[in-house]
Amino acid sequence: MANDFVRSFVQMCNYLQEPCHVARFQRLCGVQGTFPDRPSQPEGARPEADRPGLRKRVQGSDAAVGNGAAVDANAAQVNGMQGDVTARPDGSSPSSSSSPSSSSSAAAEAANVDSETARAKPLRRNSLTGDVGQEFLIHNKFLFYLFTFGTELGNEMFFIVFFPFLFWNIDPLVSRRLIVVWAWNLFVGQSTKDMVRWSRPASPPVVKVEVFYNSEYSMPSTHAMTGTAIPFCLFMLTYGRWEYPFLFGFCVALGWSVLVCVSRVYMGMHSILEVITGFLYSLLILAFFQPVLGKIDTFYMMDHYAPLVIIISHVSLGLVAFSLDSWSTSRGDTAQALGTGAGAALATHVNYQLGLLLDPPLSALPLTLPPISVGVVVRSLLRFLIGVAVLLVTRMVMKAVTIPFLCRLFGLPSDDVRRARQHMKVELPYRYIVYSVVGFSCVSVVPLLFRILYLA
Repeated sequence: MANDFVRSFVQMCNYLQEPCHVARFQRLCGVQGTFPDRPSQPEGARPEADRPGLRKRVQGSDAAVGNGAAVDANAAQVNGMQGDVTARPDGSSPSSSSSPSSSSSAAAEAANVDSETARAKPLRRNSLTGDVGQEFLIHNKFLFYLFTFGTELGNEMFFIVFFPFLFWNIDPLVSRRLIVVWAWNLFVGQSTKDMVRWSRPASPPVVKVEVFYNSEYSMPSTHAMTGTAIPFCLFMLTYGRWEYPFLFGFCVALGWSVLVCVSRVYMGMHSILEVITGFLYSLLILAFFQPVLGKIDTFYMMDHYAPLVIIISHVSLGLVAFSLDSWSTSRGDTAQALGTGAGAALATHVNYQLGLLLDPPLSALPLTLPPISVGVVVRSLLRFLIGVAVLLVTRMVMKAVTIPFLCRLFGLPSDDVRRARQHMKVELPYRYIVYSVVGFSCVSVVPLLFRILYLA
């Protein structure tokens, strides 16, 4: 009985991992690839996407990584395949022996694409990996923009905007505790990816609508993890502390999570299994943090040894996790999250010791939003714009100073920043230093600036 259950469970997981379901969902949402002819293969050989087992991720600083598979830098790069770039707009491929007349027919069809269809290139080209991807066709622009917004809810720029806005304008306590959950959630997710080492969904049949994270492994989806952890933790921290209906808060958290999770399948970055695993994995991490999050925050504020513990824990756990078989963006993203978390935690300790905490007293709970007025909106916008400008300038200056310094320290050439950042001894300290300063500035320096400018 137990063996039958395990066998059925494994079969279900294998089924949900198949890339054909991702491709089918993309077609349902109006995404069509412009795949070329498949390269010739020995008679009886199986296509790469249909071969059993995991595909080995090929890396190299000069390799041009396509939509799902690495290709030679001098070859035509179309959705991870080499070959003729001519393709029909309906996504079907002409035969490898197609005549000039069939190519002309394909070009004529491309010229007659209906007005609701748009050609697009993969989002967010990664300057470190050189991934550029291949054009694809969009038949449903609303879903394209909706899922683009959904996937941005798990990207760096969103967190640079969201956490500070929440800290400066709404509730500092909730914001700094969210940062703790976000940092450790991302650390656990990225570490699991690099241990499991599953490749991204094969392309073809999947269309890579985004290629920024194509160099990373994919199990579990860390977008699904952060896209679940942040809204549900926000709901967990604010319900009862702020006055709003339970059903409203739960529906917002669930809708946010579902949008991010589904967007990763739409983007061609994850299988259905990887997204479901990320969702459940994040709920498990939240269940662990829920009873101890307040104690962690109190420790960061009050304990005299907190700064030492913060630095040692964030740096040492990061070093243990970075056992990559080849370079990818996951190592930098993990160090970035841990660095931000360390900086915010250190700033929390400094604020408490200096009496600069902005938390409302317990007697003021539950909190309610103040009446919306022109003055409130203007002050909030000023705090947000000035604060984000300070953070972006801080990041830019620290980056400009840190990378050349580390290159000189370790005897590496600094003329090629892309190559320099792919060295572990440059990338890790660079990410830790830059983003710990950014996190510290967000929680301590910028609020102090607001007091000076009478914006607190």
